[in-house]
Amino acid sequence: MTRTWFITGTSSGFGRQLTEQLLRRGDRVAATARRPETLDDLAGQYGGQLWRAALDVTDTAELRQVVDRAFAELGRVDVVVSNAGYGLFGAAEELSDEQIDRQIATNLTASIQLARAATPHLRAQNGGRFVQIASVGGQIAFPAMSLYHATKWGVEGFWESAAAELAPFGIGVTIVEPGMSRTSFAGSGSVLGAPLPAYADGPSGQLRRVASGELPPLPAPGDPAKIAAAIIASAEQSDAPLRLTLGSDAHAWATSALRDRLAALEAGRDLARSTDADDALVAR
Repeated sequence: MTRTWFITGTSSGFGRQLTEQLLRRGDRVAATARRPETLDDLAGQYGGQLWRAALDVTDTAELRQVVDRAFAELGRVDVVVSNAGYGLFGAAEELSDEQIDRQIATNLTASIQLARAATPHLRAQNGGRFVQIASVGGQIAFPAMSLYHATKWGVEGFWESAAAELAPFGIGVTIVEPGMSRTSFAGSGSVLGAPLPAYADGPSGQLRRVASGELPPLPAPGDPAKIAAAIIASAEQSDAPLRLTLGSDAHAWATSALRDRLAALEAGRDLARSTDADDALVAR
């Protein structure tokens, strides 16, 4: 079945891969990017299948206008993909106020505002699907990425709650959690804080040197084309999977983190119960 997709951040990475694959299979794509001219080649090849708009997702007013225009001009949008984002590397102390504000605005606030802008349209058309390109970084955490992880953990919490809010309207939600993939995330797609000598020899300093290219990159098993194909396939499922953990590394990291978290939780069971009021009904 031919679908219409609205995707943010389509100039590179997963957004570009999704756009290319969807157009090849005959779907329509409303592609947004800060520089929509990066899609000139696809516009020349696919013509009316590709709808383009300039969009800085941190501009909420512009975001709402573009979403409203896409639905008005295309008539219906079946899948809304929140993809725009980037990595910010550096210990929290090394980051500027502006870097922190922009990371949260791009990776977290923009996702929330996209949901708020598109939800009335999806309700009016009696259903649709949200896909949030998140990260296994919403389940685990590395040093030198505290602000990035804050946004990804925030995205996870927002969408898990929103999924329950939206389900009665036939609107599904899928959170995509890729691992290390062969995109520009840790290269041209990342931003570095100003290094402080105190962190140079610790784990934060090591990881920022990887991000800056001073040290060899971490293994990246994820194939962006295969990841995009898995995301597209998920939209074919009648019941939206809440999470898609993609990549062998992502699966291993998330499994280990969740097992460790559960073990710590179980170890604290007696302490947790000891803090109940004496007349409380204890959950078993």
